[in-house]
Amino acid sequence: MDIQNFFKSKQFKLVLMGLGGLIVLLLVFQLGVFIGFRKANFTFGWGDNYHRAFGGPRGGFLNDFEGRDFTSGHGVAGSIIKIDSGLIIVKGSDNVEKIIATDSTTTINKGRQAIQSSDLKVDDRIVVIGSPQNNGSVLAKMIRVFDPSGALPLAPLPMMPRP
Repeated sequence: MDIQNFFKSKQFKLVLMGLGGLIVLLLVFQLGVFIGFRKANFTFGWGDNYHRAFGGPRGGFLNDFEGRDFTSGHGVAGSIIKIDSGLIIVKGSDNVEKIIATDSTTTINKGRQAIQSSDLKVDDRIVVIGSPQNNGSVLAKMIRVFDPSGALPLAPLPMMPRP
């Protein structure tokens, strides 16, 4: 058989289409593996850090049925004990340390005045409201700095449904 006739034959076109289809199927399979790995990695990290992110009751799950013993995964009220490369470590009124991350959308107020994260300093008394992250930190949406002589409000408690 002549090589020129082989490249023009129906068999060559079928083999070429079959290889093309196989390559497309392998790419789709690889994309599914990639997405599945990313989802599994996120779920593993989220579950591994669940207690740090959402607090859980300090005395066990059967001690407090009304949820007053839960730490808040969405915020903290306390004093800044360390500021390190964009992360703020806050010691809450319950002596639990929380890692607070800020970004460009974080609002920081001292009284009625808006301030920058660079204006925060160790021993500032703050209240943070934000979103829990899968690594156990809280991504701050709002930070409020209080007068050092005033009383610090309590951290927001999670909503618990009433029976």
